Amino acid sequence: MVYITEDLIRRRSEHNECQIFSLEEVSLHQQDIERIEYIDRWCRDLKILYLQNNLIPRIENVGRLKKLEYLNLALNNIEVIENLEGCESLRKLDLTVNFVARLSSVETLKDNVHLRELFLVGNPCTQFEGYREFVLALLPQLKSLDGTDITKSERIRSSQRLEEVRRRVQEQEEEYVKRAEEKEAAQRKETGEETGSQEREGVLCSPTLEKKQKMVETTESDEERQEKEFWNTPCPFTPQSRLEAHHHLEEKRRAKEKNNKKKAKPPRTLITADGRVLNVNEPKLDFSLTEDDNNNRILLNLPVYRHMDTSLMDVDVQPTYVRVTIKGKIFQLLLPAEVKPDSSTAQRSQATGHLLLTMPRAQGEIKVTKTDRRSFLKDHRYRNSLDDKKREQNVPERLEVDSSKAMDFANIVPHHKATEGPLEASPWSQTAVPCCDVPSEDFVDNPGVPPLI
Repeated sequence: MVYITEDLIRRRSEHNECQIFSLEEVSLHQQDIERIEYIDRWCRDLKILYLQNNLIPRIENVGRLKKLEYLNLALNNIEVIENLEGCESLRKLDLTVNFVARLSSVETLKDNVHLRELFLVGNPCTQFEGYREFVLALLPQLKSLDGTDITKSERIRSSQRLEEVRRRVQEQEEEYVKRAEEKEAAQRKETGEETGSQEREGVLCSPTLEKKQKMVETTESDEERQEKEFWNTPCPFTPQSRLEAHHHLEEKRRAKEKNNKKKAKPPRTLITADGRVLNVNEPKLDFSLTEDDNNNRILLNLPVYRHMDTSLMDVDVQPTYVRVTIKGKIFQLLLPAEVKPDSSTAQRSQATGHLLLTMPRAQGEIKVTKTDRRSFLKDHRYRNSLDDKKREQNVPERLEVDSSKAMDFANIVPHHKATEGPLEASPWSQTAVPCCDVPSEDFVDNPGVPPLI
């Protein structure tokens, strides 16, 4: 049995931000509800209430809904129209395919002065002679009955013949109730006789072990036979038969769910007892793992589904492995080097939906910038020569200039006599240069050329 709960109404009021005190419309159809309750206390401002296709046997607990304009109770087990006097604003009432046999109960709707539409199609009372005339005479405020508009002439004729039609309707109601009771008694008698014969057969001829084994073997065939008998056996269309069919289907569904219930799978081993991380690819994705040496990082590209919501993914980056959960399925991969989880980032492409994980390495290689070899050698030799001089002289070398003497900047290098001495190696090149400033034999002095300094 399904009850109307606060949680059920809140789940059905998403359009109102799950607030039920100010709710104006709620749909509770196809919930197997067997009783109307609590709605008149929790939802006082209701204007539209859908309760079709349930198992409700009685109209109750709706009298406090003063603003209710539309009530749908089609495909239920209602037999009497009642308890709607308090619904002052009711304009439309739908009781299609119920079990209303007491047509005289329509008279309880005369206080609902705003009622304009009434649906009673599929009820036993619609088969009574004078059904439409009786309803039009009792409810002059109606504009439409069973989807058909009411004309003025039809309303006048029905009001003139009200007493005659009322007497005829009462007689048909009594006959209907009498026939229903006879059918129910006959059905009970048949059921009792079948049960008694089965018990007598069981007492007189108790089955042996062999027969019991045969009965166990034929259990499935017996269940199929009983199922066919249940649906093929004729029975009166009553609220009880409809409720019995519903319970039968519910029991069958539960038994099927119990039989088809899968055994809980043991948790998958992701890390062994000795701490070894396993590679797992439950979603079966074609991934690519690349190492970016220039930027000292590792890139993992996962081609997940393009239209999958990102909230269904969970990324967990550890120093030695990465784990991505996609709709409950785990993708785990051991990394080739240790990474920094705090500095890692996860990005998703808006075009393809691919997931890209960027993980910088924890201890990267030291990158040396390349320099010119010639300049490096010159700088190195120059520094070595300075160091050698400093080691030879204990006193630091200073540059002293005598202000009394005039300095000839054009001849800073003194002239020496030409001597045939050995060549001295220059610290700036690998070629030998003469140590004295003597022009060679092929040297031609051109006075038009300015000095180098």
